[in-house]
Amino acid sequence: MQLSSVNDVKIYNLSHGKSLPEWLSDRKKRQLQKKDVDIQRRIELIQDFEMPTVSTSIKVSRDGNFILATGTYKPRIRCYDTYQLSLKFERCLDSDVVAFDILSDDYSKLVFLHCDRYVEFHSQQGHYYKTRIPKFGRDFSYHAPSCDLYFVGTSSEVFRLNLEQGRFLNSLQTDAVENNVCDINPVHYLFATGTSEGRVECWDPRDRNRVGVLDCALNSLTEGTQVQGLPSVSALKFNGSLNIAVGTSTGQVLLYDLRSSQPLLVKDHFYNLPIKSLNFYNQLDLVVSADSKIIKFWNKDTGKVFASIQPQTNINDVCIYPNSGMLFTANEDPKMSTFYIPTLGPAPRWCSFLDNLTEELEESPETTVYDDYKFVTRKDLENLGLSHLVGSSLLRAYMHGFFMDIRLYHKVKGMANPFAYEEYRKEKIRQKIDESRTQRVNIQKLPKVNKELALKLMEEGDEEEALASRKKKGKTLPSILGDDRFKVMFENPEYQVDEQSEEFRLLNPIVSNVGKKRIKKLRQMAAAQQVAEDEEEPEGKGSSEDESSDDDKSWVEEVREQRRLLRQEDRDRRKTDRKNTDRSTVLLESGQSQQTSDMAEKRKTNQLQFYQIRAGEEFRSFNDVSRKQKLQKASLEDRLKLEEHSGTSNMADSAVGSKQLTFKLQKSEQNRKQQLAEQEHQEERKKLRRSAEHLSTGRGRGRGRGRGRGRY
Repeated sequence: MQLSSVNDVKIYNLSHGKSLPEWLSDRKKRQLQKKDVDIQRRIELIQDFEMPTVSTSIKVSRDGNFILATGTYKPRIRCYDTYQLSLKFERCLDSDVVAFDILSDDYSKLVFLHCDRYVEFHSQQGHYYKTRIPKFGRDFSYHAPSCDLYFVGTSSEVFRLNLEQGRFLNSLQTDAVENNVCDINPVHYLFATGTSEGRVECWDPRDRNRVGVLDCALNSLTEGTQVQGLPSVSALKFNGSLNIAVGTSTGQVLLYDLRSSQPLLVKDHFYNLPIKSLNFYNQLDLVVSADSKIIKFWNKDTGKVFASIQPQTNINDVCIYPNSGMLFTANEDPKMSTFYIPTLGPAPRWCSFLDNLTEELEESPETTVYDDYKFVTRKDLENLGLSHLVGSSLLRAYMHGFFMDIRLYHKVKGMANPFAYEEYRKEKIRQKIDESRTQRVNIQKLPKVNKELALKLMEEGDEEEALASRKKKGKTLPSILGDDRFKVMFENPEYQVDEQSEEFRLLNPIVSNVGKKRIKKLRQMAAAQQVAEDEEEPEGKGSSEDESSDDDKSWVEEVREQRRLLRQEDRDRRKTDRKNTDRSTVLLESGQSQQTSDMAEKRKTNQLQFYQIRAGEEFRSFNDVSRKQKLQKASLEDRLKLEEHSGTSNMADSAVGSKQLTFKLQKSEQNRKQQLAEQEHQEERKKLRRSAEHLSTGRGRGRGRGRGRGRY
């Protein structure tokens, strides 16, 4: 348990502290409870009051006996029995729950709106029925007198599903593009829906006509409010028969009387976060509004802050236990938080022992200071001219600065800087000029070594900066170009990357294609750099059209293509070498000395030389060219017959001499063993073979007619 105090209001965080794993033995748990102070002060109000990953919404049944919560992952719902202080049942669902409601006093009738447009009904035994709505839903409300469910979502229509007849009824047609939230007044059953354009449309379910429209987007802008977009309605809650609270996506809460189109009060959370939950605490005339960061309790008549709770994790939903000072929150955390504020009311009946424990656990309170205050430093006070207020009640010292009222801060800032609008206008103009300058060619100096690698690193750095600009909290990694540890790689020529080598082309198939684009950009940058050196103020030029950044082929196909190109280059290189060798072969007139002198002269002139064959010399290579061409066109059988007939040898003449190639097939060990085994088998059969000479008969004798019979 953790105790904090805000504006002298004590808040007890009952879920604070370490949670013990289930797999620990009882002996280990007792040892931890003796040693760890946080575990000793831990109060496990409801056993297993948590979700596996994240809890999305939480509600209390109307009889107060059951607490139901939805979460993920996997999507599920858990029901807790308050009298048993433990988990009653758990049901896993097919998809995430957007919103759910309890139709009965206990848990026997439940409705779930899923993220995949399904509406699922559960009874006491479990799953009962499942249907689907035409558009994706965001919220729904139950109209008890007619048993109608009103669904709103990514459509201008409000879909009506009658549970008594079991069919869809005619939809309500709104003027909005999308509807975010809806609610039904518990007194006169007026139906209200909040739109993405910042309006609230009210409908009468009895005749299905629209009775009024509230423009909340325009009324939410007050003095000192800074908004970045159109405020849409993110939360809606009725109070009694005439009051309604509207929460916007920019962090404002508007209180309306249904008889007026102007808000009674506008409360700003000053966090620019969407309002996620709205509740009324009528015993003290308080409004409980919550965004993802903070829960605020403030007076609905004056707007004065009563208390605030700021959990350590983001908030998804807030539920107040009826007629008590206890509230539950669904967080972006496995553990669901439980807070108890004795000032709001007593503890529920099922945990009345909390009233006795609160007095004993006030030893170390934590004071959280001041809501609706602005933190300023001494330098800010000097700029505003408020240094003389140090030590007065208008400034409250805190750490290295002071807290001052936010209204006083805005008023003094407007008086101290009356030309703020002119500065704002100049800043906007400067931003527009900078945006137009980005269309020019950025002149960047590249290193002398590994220019293409440096350009690749620059492009990756630009992509990371663009990604970080889209994400507010994104941080780019340091670049290799600015790191001194790698500067030698761009200065020493020995570290030059050879992109034409076989290893590089096989290991980097994509780089070989992308390199063409990078080489083109290198030429453009070199030209721009040359222009920058010639002129003092170069004007930027329009960038060329972007080429396709990705190749349709996969990396496997790229590797195959590179292998094919390498083989083709190897064949071309061998062919070129063979041609050069043939071309360098010359015919010598006589002697080795003449050959040496002629070859030396050829190397000097690097030209073809022709020689005359002397009389009596026989050189068949040039005379038999036509005969060889005919032989090449003939079949192998014809060529063998021709050679046998002519008696020629098997020597094949060419321009470089006569060569003969012989080869012998190398048999494997298995074939050799098999051949030896067959030879041994045949020799053994020869030894066992018996002669058949004794079966022979005399000549002329036979078994034919008129020849007589042979003897036996």
